[in-house]
Amino acid sequence: MFQNYLKIAWRNLKQNKAYALINITGLSLGIACSILIFTLLTFHLSFDNFHNNKDRIFRIVTEFHGEQVGHVSGVPSPLGKAIRNDFSFGEKVARVSASGDQLITINGETIKKFKEEDGVAFAESDFFEIFNFPLIQGDKKTALIEPNTAVITEQLAMKYYGTTNAIGKIFRLDNRFDFKVNGILKDLPTNTDRRQQIYLSFPSLKDWNAWLYSDSSWGGVSSSFQCFVLLKKGITKEAVEKALPATSKKYYNADDAKVFNFRLQPLSTIHFDPRFGGYADKKYLWALAFVGLFLVITACVNFVNLATAQALNRSREVGVRKVLGSLQSQLFWQFIAETAIITLFATIIACGIAQLTLPFLNNLFEVQMSIAFLSNVKLPLFLLSTAILVVFLSGSYPGLVLARFQPVIALKGKLSQRSIGGISLRRILVVTQFAISQILIIGTIVIASQMKFSKTSDLGFSKEAIVLVPIPTTDKTKMSTFRNKLSAVTGVDKNTFCYQAPAARDNSNTSILYDNRPKEEIWSVNMKQADDKYLETFGLKLLAGRNLYPADTTKEYLVNQTFVKKLSVLNPNDVLGKVIKVNGTEGTIVGVVNDFYNYSFRDEMAAVAIMPDYTNYNFSAIKITAANVTNSLAAIEKIWNEIYPEYVYDHTFLDESIGEFYELDNMMFTLIQAFAFIAIFIGCLGLYGLVSFMAVRKTKEIGVRKVLGASVQNILWMFGKEFTRLLLIAFFIAAPIAWYVMQLYLQDFKYRIPFGPGIFLAAIGATFLVAALTVGYQSIKSSLANPVKSLRSE
Repeated sequence: MFQNYLKIAWRNLKQNKAYALINITGLSLGIACSILIFTLLTFHLSFDNFHNNKDRIFRIVTEFHGEQVGHVSGVPSPLGKAIRNDFSFGEKVARVSASGDQLITINGETIKKFKEEDGVAFAESDFFEIFNFPLIQGDKKTALIEPNTAVITEQLAMKYYGTTNAIGKIFRLDNRFDFKVNGILKDLPTNTDRRQQIYLSFPSLKDWNAWLYSDSSWGGVSSSFQCFVLLKKGITKEAVEKALPATSKKYYNADDAKVFNFRLQPLSTIHFDPRFGGYADKKYLWALAFVGLFLVITACVNFVNLATAQALNRSREVGVRKVLGSLQSQLFWQFIAETAIITLFATIIACGIAQLTLPFLNNLFEVQMSIAFLSNVKLPLFLLSTAILVVFLSGSYPGLVLARFQPVIALKGKLSQRSIGGISLRRILVVTQFAISQILIIGTIVIASQMKFSKTSDLGFSKEAIVLVPIPTTDKTKMSTFRNKLSAVTGVDKNTFCYQAPAARDNSNTSILYDNRPKEEIWSVNMKQADDKYLETFGLKLLAGRNLYPADTTKEYLVNQTFVKKLSVLNPNDVLGKVIKVNGTEGTIVGVVNDFYNYSFRDEMAAVAIMPDYTNYNFSAIKITAANVTNSLAAIEKIWNEIYPEYVYDHTFLDESIGEFYELDNMMFTLIQAFAFIAIFIGCLGLYGLVSFMAVRKTKEIGVRKVLGASVQNILWMFGKEFTRLLLIAFFIAAPIAWYVMQLYLQDFKYRIPFGPGIFLAAIGATFLVAALTVGYQSIKSSLANPVKSLRSE
């Protein structure tokens, strides 16, 4: 019986090639998108879930309760030791301090230099007891006990030494410290947020950064210094968080104890909590999941629309089958078999499309995902579930419609679309398609507008043609030589030494004491160490007072408008000459500069203090003229290599660095843009099929109308009025849904575009244009047909 279903289904599809092609194309695109989205979702949801005891692993994080609640993924460096000594809830506690962009030097017959963008991590030995990063050589309990010892991955061992048998080998960090390899780590999986491939013994941190290593450094928190705990069995997160306030009370004074609050963050949420530096909020992933579902639904809508539209063509076939004794259930399963064949072809093509497209998705998200049909059981199950869902979503209603035909009426050819209930359903389905397309179009326009706003808005400083070149040492003589040689380069306009540009991801925030007030301010200040050339290089404007005098150490401060406002001072001149203490360093406020965005548009402008301190200069920011970019960059690199030959040269354009703030938004925009196009394309396929079928069904009617004097415009309107009405209904359904979803997206931005009616008008205008182009060709063709031939053909 089943073989007979398939044989007849194959014959029917061969006779209706256009119908089959439209459905296979739409379904294959929808399923391919769903495969890619499923792969992306499962990849991100799998982050760090391979660790043993993952449900008992937590990161201790810091909440600052001041003017607002601030969130930092790090903790004060002595906290981990205090947790071990003061509490018994932790089975294992490990501190780890990460540092990015580090130079590794291998001395041998030839000196090899490597810049490791993922950097290094100083870790306590219990780190490898908490996390499942296995060593293939060495002992994880003792490998990082002694100072100046390290474990590296297999990949780095091959890269540095040409062999994984690298125990006892030596490498130099930052041209200052030698480390001996005591262990070889198995290469890190791609689905972990711990990207460092070099782990250094924690006691070595004392020489690297004595302040971070100190047991008395309770006053500062760095996001790079983190503490992980493996809770004992039976201990709950809530019980630990009730005990942690005792730590604040013990190690801070009464005021600071209210500010410093420590929380436990489950390992499973680290990848998804942007407050603590997570990759992305889960809501973005679930939004993609819904987009994938919408695309599959859109393809199924095409199928149902075309199937019910063509049902009349098969009425006599159904009538004959019923007269010969076929049951309704047999006719139903016959149509399901046809749907299954189409879905099978579509799924096979979709798998090919997904495989071809995956490299572009990997490149977009800078990940290494794979579509493993055989090794990953989840994907075949997903494909099977999707195929079954598509078969029954697409085939059930048309199958029931065909099975319900009355044989006498069907054989007489007196069935109409209204008599089979197809018109109302098709209207609902077309509205559904248009609504999904318009939601995606509105989303695309909103995200694009916000991205344009972020890129083109005045940031309060100049970002164009500024190159950031890392300064590897704080040797004043070399820095002076570098600056002097730069000044002689054609195309170099200005340059400054600084900790960071005005807007940067890496920021240093601390509390301040103003004008000898008895208490520190409840808000924090963003510190920008920079020399006296900082203002002119970045185009910052003085509103009051003067610029910094040339100096190597902090004696003077520049502050911004927000700083003044937070002090509740109305006139910027009133803060000039006042003494402030920042991180224990006193200085006089000598100037007030205009406000500038020092974070992304997701964050509010912060209070800023700019001060000289050459020991914290990380970059030379060089403003070059646009006409000499290539030559200027080559000259800068040459000078840098002459002064710092033992290091690896690198540079970044400031506008590119700022663009990284919106990296995920750009990825989402690219995806939504692609999915919106696919949804529109699938909808157009279905629309074209419906109009083509309508033209065939109305051939006689069109001929009669033209004979009676109907114009081309009248015929066109006959086709267009129905779809125009449905499009408008779809818009009124899509608009509030899109408004709600996009409001949730824009709420993440403190500074955002106005969400006005223009966006909705643009969306409906685009949809009208696409629908008109799709319907127009077939409609014009039908309206220009010779009525005599039309009537004869009937």
